[in-house]
Amino acid sequence: MKSGCYTALITPFANDSIDSEGLAQLIDFQIENGITGILAVGTTGESPVLTWKEHNQVIDKIAGATRHKCQCIAGTGSNNTKEALTASAHAVKAGVDAVLLVDPYYNGPSSLEIRKEYVAPVARAYPDIEVIPYVIPGRTGAQLLPEDLAILHQTFPNVGTVKEATGNLDNMKRTRECCGPDYTILSGDDALTYAMMTDDQINAAGVISVMSNIAPHAIVRMVELMHRGDVTAAESLNSALQPLFGLVTVKTMEPTPFGEVACRARNPLAVKSLMHILGMPSGGCRRPLGKMTQNGIDNVLSAARAVQANDPEILKPIETFFGVNVGERLENPANWQKLVYAEY
Repeated sequence: MKSGCYTALITPFANDSIDSEGLAQLIDFQIENGITGILAVGTTGESPVLTWKEHNQVIDKIAGATRHKCQCIAGTGSNNTKEALTASAHAVKAGVDAVLLVDPYYNGPSSLEIRKEYVAPVARAYPDIEVIPYVIPGRTGAQLLPEDLAILHQTFPNVGTVKEATGNLDNMKRTRECCGPDYTILSGDDALTYAMMTDDQINAAGVISVMSNIAPHAIVRMVELMHRGDVTAAESLNSALQPLFGLVTVKTMEPTPFGEVACRARNPLAVKSLMHILGMPSGGCRRPLGKMTQNGIDNVLSAARAVQANDPEILKPIETFFGVNVGERLENPANWQKLVYAEY
Protein backbone atom coordinates (compact mmCIF):
# COMPACT_ATOMS: atom_id res chain seq x y z
CA MET A 1 0.00 0.00 0.00
CA LYS A 2 0.97 3.63 -0.37
CA SER A 3 2.33 5.46 2.62
CA GLY A 4 -0.01 7.99 4.17
CA CYS A 5 -3.17 8.33 6.24
CA TYR A 6 -6.16 6.07 5.76
CA THR A 7 -9.43 6.66 7.62
CA ALA A 8 -11.22 3.72 9.20
CA LEU A 9 -14.58 5.26 8.39
CA ILE A 10 -17.54 4.99 10.74
CA THR A 11 -20.82 3.63 9.39
CA PRO A 12 -23.51 6.27 10.00
CA PHE A 13 -26.99 5.07 10.93
CA ALA A 14 -30.45 6.60 10.75
CA ASN A 15 -33.26 4.70 12.49
CA ASP A 16 -30.86 1.75 12.82
CA SER A 17 -30.42 1.53 9.04
CA ILE A 18 -27.38 2.66 7.08
CA ASP A 19 -27.58 6.40 6.43
CA SER A 20 -26.56 6.41 2.76
CA GLU A 21 -26.75 10.18 2.41
CA GLY A 22 -24.67 10.68 5.55
CA LEU A 23 -22.15 8.12 4.34
CA ALA A 24 -21.77 10.00 1.05
CA GLN A 25 -21.12 13.22 2.99
CA LEU A 26 -18.47 11.59 5.14
CA ILE A 27 -16.69 10.15 2.10
CA ASP A 28 -16.65 13.55 0.41
CA PHE A 29 -15.36 15.17 3.61
CA GLN A 30 -12.46 12.72 3.71
CA ILE A 31 -11.56 13.16 0.05
CA GLU A 32 -11.76 16.96 0.29
CA ASN A 33 -9.28 16.86 3.16
CA GLY A 34 -6.65 14.90 1.27
CA ILE A 35 -6.94 11.44 2.76
CA THR A 36 -4.78 8.72 1.19
CA GLY A 37 -7.55 6.15 1.41
CA ILE A 38 -10.67 4.99 3.21
CA LEU A 39 -11.19 1.71 5.01
CA ALA A 40 -14.76 0.46 4.68
CA VAL A 41 -16.35 -1.63 7.43
CA GLY A 42 -13.44 -2.12 9.74
CA THR A 43 -13.88 -2.24 13.51
CA THR A 44 -14.64 1.49 13.49
CA GLY A 45 -17.26 0.84 10.82
CA GLU A 46 -18.98 -1.63 13.17
CA SER A 47 -18.49 -4.63 10.92
CA PRO A 48 -19.51 -7.11 13.68
CA VAL A 49 -23.07 -5.73 13.81
CA LEU A 50 -23.69 -5.32 10.08
CA THR A 51 -25.43 -7.99 8.07
CA TRP A 52 -23.38 -9.21 5.13
CA LYS A 53 -25.86 -7.43 2.84
CA GLU A 54 -25.20 -4.16 4.68
CA HIS A 55 -21.48 -4.90 4.78
CA ASN A 56 -21.38 -5.24 1.00
CA GLN A 57 -23.61 -2.19 0.54
CA VAL A 58 -21.12 0.01 2.42
CA ILE A 59 -18.17 -1.41 0.48
CA ASP A 60 -19.95 -0.76 -2.82
CA LYS A 61 -20.72 2.82 -1.81
CA ILE A 62 -17.19 3.64 -0.67
CA ALA A 63 -15.47 1.84 -3.54
CA GLY A 64 -17.58 3.71 -6.07
CA ALA A 65 -17.17 7.12 -4.45
CA THR A 66 -13.40 6.85 -4.01
CA ARG A 67 -12.52 5.57 -7.47
CA HIS A 68 -9.80 7.72 -9.06
CA LYS A 69 -9.87 9.97 -5.97
CA CYS A 70 -8.24 7.96 -3.19
CA GLN A 71 -7.63 4.33 -2.32
CA CYS A 72 -10.28 2.02 -0.90
CA ILE A 73 -9.63 -0.81 1.54
CA ALA A 74 -12.46 -3.21 2.40
CA GLY A 75 -12.66 -5.02 5.69
CA THR A 76 -13.44 -8.59 4.69
CA GLY A 77 -12.09 -10.52 7.66
CA SER A 78 -13.99 -13.08 9.69
CA ASN A 79 -13.37 -15.99 12.03
CA ASN A 80 -14.59 -18.17 9.17
CA THR A 81 -12.31 -18.45 6.13
CA LYS A 82 -15.22 -19.26 3.81
CA GLU A 83 -16.90 -16.00 4.81
CA ALA A 84 -13.65 -14.08 4.31
CA LEU A 85 -13.26 -15.54 0.83
CA THR A 86 -16.85 -14.70 -0.11
CA ALA A 87 -16.58 -11.16 1.27
CA SER A 88 -13.25 -10.64 -0.50
CA ALA A 89 -14.75 -11.82 -3.79
CA HIS A 90 -17.47 -9.19 -3.47
CA ALA A 91 -14.92 -6.49 -2.59
CA VAL A 92 -12.75 -7.35 -5.58
CA LYS A 93 -15.79 -7.14 -7.85
CA ALA A 94 -16.62 -3.75 -6.32
CA GLY A 95 -13.18 -2.49 -7.36
CA VAL A 96 -11.36 -2.02 -4.05
CA ASP A 97 -7.59 -1.62 -3.93
CA ALA A 98 -7.06 -3.90 -0.93
CA VAL A 99 -8.80 -6.10 1.62
CA LEU A 100 -8.13 -6.06 5.35
CA LEU A 101 -8.18 -9.38 7.21
CA VAL A 102 -8.51 -9.06 10.97
CA ASP A 103 -7.07 -12.01 12.89
CA PRO A 104 -9.84 -14.60 13.43
CA TYR A 105 -11.56 -13.79 16.69
CA TYR A 106 -13.01 -16.00 19.42
CA ASN A 107 -12.05 -19.40 17.97
CA GLY A 108 -8.40 -18.42 18.48
CA PRO A 109 -6.31 -20.14 15.80
CA SER A 110 -2.55 -20.28 16.18
CA SER A 111 -0.34 -17.97 14.13
CA LEU A 112 0.51 -20.95 11.91
CA GLU A 113 -3.18 -21.58 11.27
CA ILE A 114 -3.91 -17.91 10.63
CA ARG A 115 -1.17 -17.92 7.99
CA LYS A 116 -1.97 -21.24 6.31
CA GLU A 117 -5.73 -21.52 6.69
CA TYR A 118 -6.86 -17.89 6.52
CA VAL A 119 -4.57 -15.28 4.96
CA ALA A 120 -2.93 -17.56 2.40
CA PRO A 121 -6.22 -18.78 0.85
CA VAL A 122 -7.40 -15.19 0.32
CA ALA A 123 -4.04 -14.03 -1.03
CA ARG A 124 -3.91 -17.00 -3.38
CA ALA A 125 -7.48 -16.48 -4.62
CA TYR A 126 -7.08 -12.75 -5.30
CA PRO A 127 -3.48 -12.11 -6.40
CA ASP A 128 -4.23 -8.78 -8.06
CA ILE A 129 -5.17 -6.86 -4.91
CA GLU A 130 -3.28 -6.17 -1.70
CA VAL A 131 -4.20 -8.41 1.24
CA ILE A 132 -3.51 -6.68 4.56
CA PRO A 133 -3.40 -8.68 7.79
CA TYR A 134 -4.77 -6.74 10.75
CA VAL A 135 -3.09 -7.76 13.99
CA ILE A 136 -5.02 -6.67 17.07
CA PRO A 137 -4.83 -9.34 19.79
CA GLY A 138 -6.63 -7.14 22.33
CA ARG A 139 -9.78 -7.50 20.24
CA THR A 140 -9.36 -10.97 18.78
CA GLY A 141 -7.55 -13.14 21.32
CA ALA A 142 -5.28 -14.34 18.48
CA GLN A 143 -2.15 -12.98 16.79
CA LEU A 144 -0.41 -13.44 13.47
CA LEU A 145 3.24 -13.29 14.50
CA PRO A 146 6.04 -11.39 12.72
CA GLU A 147 7.66 -14.64 11.61
CA ASP A 148 4.47 -15.75 9.85
CA LEU A 149 4.00 -12.31 8.33
CA ALA A 150 7.48 -12.70 6.83
CA ILE A 151 6.66 -16.13 5.38
CA LEU A 152 3.49 -14.71 3.82
CA HIS A 153 5.48 -11.79 2.41
CA GLN A 154 8.00 -14.16 0.84
CA THR A 155 5.28 -16.39 -0.58
CA PHE A 156 2.70 -13.88 -1.84
CA PRO A 157 3.73 -10.62 -3.54
CA ASN A 158 0.34 -9.13 -2.61
CA VAL A 159 0.88 -9.52 1.16
CA GLY A 160 3.29 -6.65 1.71
CA THR A 161 1.49 -4.59 4.34
CA VAL A 162 0.28 -5.07 7.91
CA LYS A 163 -2.06 -2.99 10.06
CA GLU A 164 -0.21 -3.16 13.39
CA ALA A 165 -2.38 -2.69 16.48
CA THR A 166 -0.63 -4.85 19.06
CA GLY A 167 0.46 -1.80 21.05
CA ASN A 168 3.79 -3.60 21.44
CA LEU A 169 6.75 -1.68 19.98
CA ASP A 170 9.03 -4.71 20.35
CA ASN A 171 6.64 -6.76 18.22
CA MET A 172 6.70 -4.02 15.59
CA LYS A 173 10.51 -4.00 15.60
CA ARG A 174 10.49 -7.78 15.16
CA THR A 175 8.11 -7.37 12.19
CA ARG A 176 10.54 -4.97 10.54
CA GLU A 177 13.46 -7.31 11.29
CA CYS A 178 11.68 -10.33 9.79
CA CYS A 179 9.93 -8.68 6.86
CA GLY A 180 12.70 -6.36 5.68
CA PRO A 181 13.00 -2.69 4.71
CA ASP A 182 10.46 -2.70 1.88
CA TYR A 183 7.60 -4.07 3.95
CA THR A 184 4.80 -1.59 4.79
CA ILE A 185 3.82 -1.23 8.44
CA LEU A 186 0.74 0.91 9.05
CA SER A 187 -0.13 2.04 12.54
CA GLY A 188 -3.47 0.81 13.81
CA ASP A 189 -3.26 3.01 16.89
CA ASP A 190 -3.53 6.79 16.53
CA ALA A 191 -1.65 7.46 19.74
CA LEU A 192 1.38 5.43 18.60
CA THR A 193 1.66 6.67 15.01
CA TYR A 194 4.29 9.30 15.76
CA ALA A 195 6.43 6.85 17.74
CA MET A 196 6.09 4.15 15.07
CA MET A 197 7.03 6.47 12.23
CA THR A 198 10.00 8.10 13.97
CA ASP A 199 11.54 4.88 15.32
CA ASP A 200 14.07 3.66 12.75
CA GLN A 201 13.61 0.08 13.94
CA ILE A 202 9.91 0.23 13.02
CA ASN A 203 9.76 2.85 10.25
CA ALA A 204 5.98 2.80 9.86
CA ALA A 205 4.65 4.27 6.61
CA GLY A 206 1.51 5.85 8.02
CA VAL A 207 -1.70 5.07 9.84
CA ILE A 208 -5.14 3.58 9.47
CA SER A 209 -6.74 6.14 11.75
CA VAL A 210 -9.90 6.38 13.83
CA MET A 211 -9.62 10.05 14.71
CA SER A 212 -9.15 11.12 11.10
CA ASN A 213 -12.95 10.70 10.96
CA ILE A 214 -12.90 14.02 12.84
CA ALA A 215 -9.53 15.57 11.95
CA PRO A 216 -8.47 14.17 8.56
CA HIS A 217 -6.56 17.24 7.39
CA ALA A 218 -4.46 17.49 10.55
CA ILE A 219 -3.55 13.81 10.67
CA VAL A 220 -2.74 13.72 6.97
CA ARG A 221 -0.52 16.74 7.58
CA MET A 222 1.23 15.08 10.54
CA VAL A 223 2.06 12.01 8.46
CA GLU A 224 3.27 14.15 5.55
CA LEU A 225 5.54 16.16 7.87
CA MET A 226 7.17 12.97 9.12
CA HIS A 227 7.74 11.72 5.60
CA ARG A 228 9.41 15.03 4.77
CA GLY A 229 11.64 14.73 7.84
CA ASP A 230 10.13 17.72 9.64
CA VAL A 231 9.94 15.88 12.93
CA THR A 232 9.68 19.02 15.06
CA ALA A 233 6.53 20.25 13.31
CA ALA A 234 5.09 16.72 13.30
CA GLU A 235 5.73 16.37 17.03
CA SER A 236 3.96 19.67 17.69
CA LEU A 237 0.92 18.57 15.70
CA ASN A 238 0.96 15.15 17.37
CA SER A 239 0.86 16.86 20.77
CA ALA A 240 -2.05 19.04 19.68
CA LEU A 241 -3.96 15.93 18.56
CA GLN A 242 -3.31 13.88 21.71
CA PRO A 243 -6.63 14.77 23.41
CA LEU A 244 -8.48 13.32 20.42
CA PHE A 245 -6.22 10.28 20.23
CA GLY A 246 -7.09 9.55 23.86
CA LEU A 247 -10.75 9.08 22.91
CA VAL A 248 -10.35 5.85 20.95
CA THR A 249 -11.18 4.10 24.23
CA VAL A 250 -12.62 6.14 27.10
CA LYS A 251 -12.06 4.65 30.57
CA THR A 252 -13.98 5.89 33.59
CA MET A 253 -14.83 4.77 37.12
CA GLU A 254 -18.56 4.65 37.76
CA PRO A 255 -20.52 4.42 41.04
CA THR A 256 -22.93 1.52 41.59
CA PRO A 257 -24.88 0.45 44.71
CA PHE A 258 -22.09 -2.10 45.26
CA GLY A 259 -19.11 0.20 44.85
CA GLU A 260 -17.18 1.70 41.96
CA VAL A 261 -16.64 -0.24 38.75
CA ALA A 262 -14.44 0.38 35.72
CA CYS A 263 -16.25 1.25 32.50
CA ARG A 264 -14.68 1.21 29.03
CA ALA A 265 -16.40 2.95 26.13
CA ARG A 266 -14.65 1.26 23.23
CA ASN A 267 -14.24 2.39 19.65
CA PRO A 268 -16.33 3.62 17.86
CA LEU A 269 -18.60 4.79 20.69
CA ALA A 270 -16.63 7.90 21.64
CA VAL A 271 -15.77 8.99 18.09
CA LYS A 272 -19.38 8.61 16.95
CA SER A 273 -20.59 10.48 20.03
CA LEU A 274 -18.24 13.36 19.28
CA MET A 275 -19.25 13.39 15.62
CA HIS A 276 -22.88 13.68 16.66
CA ILE A 277 -22.03 16.52 19.04
CA LEU A 278 -20.17 18.31 16.25
CA GLY A 279 -23.08 17.98 13.81
CA MET A 280 -21.60 15.28 11.57
CA PRO A 281 -23.50 12.21 10.33
CA SER A 282 -23.10 9.39 12.85
CA GLY A 283 -26.38 8.07 14.25
CA GLY A 284 -25.00 6.32 17.30
CA CYS A 285 -23.79 2.73 17.57
CA ARG A 286 -25.66 -0.52 17.13
CA ARG A 287 -26.31 -2.68 20.15
CA PRO A 288 -24.72 -4.06 22.18
CA LEU A 289 -22.71 -0.82 22.04
CA GLY A 290 -25.02 1.82 23.41
CA LYS A 291 -24.49 5.15 25.12
CA MET A 292 -21.79 6.69 27.27
CA THR A 293 -21.88 7.57 30.92
CA GLN A 294 -21.90 11.23 31.92
CA ASN A 295 -18.26 10.86 33.01
CA GLY A 296 -17.43 9.46 29.58
CA ILE A 297 -19.17 12.27 27.71
CA ASP A 298 -17.42 14.77 29.98
CA ASN A 299 -14.09 13.26 28.87
CA VAL A 300 -15.12 13.58 25.22
CA LEU A 301 -16.17 17.19 25.66
CA SER A 302 -13.04 18.06 27.63
CA ALA A 303 -10.79 16.63 24.90
CA ALA A 304 -12.62 18.38 22.06
CA ARG A 305 -12.72 21.69 23.92
CA ALA A 306 -8.99 21.48 24.61
CA VAL A 307 -8.24 20.94 20.93
CA GLN A 308 -10.58 23.76 19.93
CA ALA A 309 -9.01 26.16 22.44
CA ASN A 310 -5.37 25.32 21.69
CA ASP A 311 -5.48 24.73 17.92
CA PRO A 312 -8.87 25.58 16.35
CA GLU A 313 -7.48 24.85 12.86
CA ILE A 314 -7.69 21.12 13.65
CA LEU A 315 -11.51 21.17 13.74
CA LYS A 316 -11.95 24.04 11.26
CA PRO A 317 -12.57 21.70 8.28
CA ILE A 318 -15.71 20.42 10.04
CA GLU A 319 -17.06 23.96 10.24
CA THR A 320 -16.26 24.59 6.59
CA PHE A 321 -17.68 21.35 5.21
CA PHE A 322 -20.71 20.78 7.45
CA GLY A 323 -21.59 24.44 8.06
CA VAL A 324 -21.50 24.28 11.86
CA ASN A 325 -19.97 26.35 14.64
CA VAL A 326 -17.75 23.92 16.57
CA GLY A 327 -17.41 26.16 19.61
CA GLU A 328 -21.17 26.54 19.97
CA ARG A 329 -21.84 22.83 19.48
CA LEU A 330 -19.35 21.94 22.23
CA GLU A 331 -21.21 24.18 24.71
CA ASN A 332 -24.85 23.27 24.04
CA PRO A 333 -26.06 20.35 26.23
CA ALA A 334 -28.85 19.63 23.75
CA ASN A 335 -26.16 18.18 21.47
CA TRP A 336 -25.27 15.34 23.87
CA GLN A 337 -28.15 14.79 26.29
CA LYS A 338 -29.52 11.83 24.31
CA LEU A 339 -26.07 10.23 24.15
CA VAL A 340 -25.83 9.63 27.91
CA TYR A 341 -27.24 6.91 30.15
CA ALA A 342 -29.45 8.47 32.84
CA GLU A 343 -27.82 6.19 35.41
CA TYR A 344 -25.22 3.45 35.47
